[in-house]
Amino acid sequence: MSMDWDLLTSGPADARRTALLLPGGLNPARSYAELMAQPELAGIRLVAATLPGHCGAPAPEGYGIDTAARLAGRLAAEQRCDAVVGFSMGASVALEMVASGAFSGPVVLLGISLSPRDEPLFFRTVCRLSGVLGELPSVVLLKLMGSVTKDVRVPPARRTEILADLRSNEPRAMRGILRCYLRHLGEHARPAERLCAAGVPVWVVHAEKGDGGLTAEERRTLEACPRARVVTIPGSSFFLPNEEPQRIAGILLDALAQAS
Repeated sequence: MSMDWDLLTSGPADARRTALLLPGGLNPARSYAELMAQPELAGIRLVAATLPGHCGAPAPEGYGIDTAARLAGRLAAEQRCDAVVGFSMGASVALEMVASGAFSGPVVLLGISLSPRDEPLFFRTVCRLSGVLGELPSVVLLKLMGSVTKDVRVPPARRTEILADLRSNEPRAMRGILRCYLRHLGEHARPAERLCAAGVPVWVVHAEKGDGGLTAEERRTLEACPRARVVTIPGSSFFLPNEEPQRIAGILLDALAQAS
């Protein structure tokens, strides 16, 4: 079954390098607007793709991370992508792409959670309650988005746009997205080892506070992995692509430099 992707592109059509950008959960392709506007990336073709089912995008094959990774791998091949950047849930899709062999180039994983313990207790609770209370936890989560976005370090008009995008999600779709995501995080006993075993250059990027993190064991595994780089950005950030686009642009250029 084909996927009708919601795409946002920038850069020359004949660029020497192309990167696929996968947004965080409940975010659209344009959540990468700040990164795509970075001058140092002007010569790179960037293709941002809303994940299936998020922000009203179609989900013809469901909301599973494995399914999204297979579809995104196909998209990366069609777009001739040399690297993949993923944020949060999009980073989980990117990890699955390389672990499953759907993509074999460098990946930049922003704010990724490798296991349920990496996610805040409140978020895990909302995901689990979706299985019991139906759409109600998703409705509550949408109402809380205002407090989540009020301190995002972007101009007020852009903050309003980000909030509107988050609230464009349908509670019924959110229920499936959240349940599938939490289930996926618990599927692999040693996710950091699985990522290292993919054998591709990988950057794992977190802020010091705000966007999740790694367990001590996961961090040790990745720091010992010869092809992985663990990057900690000083300060607090819940929205890395929006708040730290210049730093991420530099990391993406490093990743593209290692593309075969």
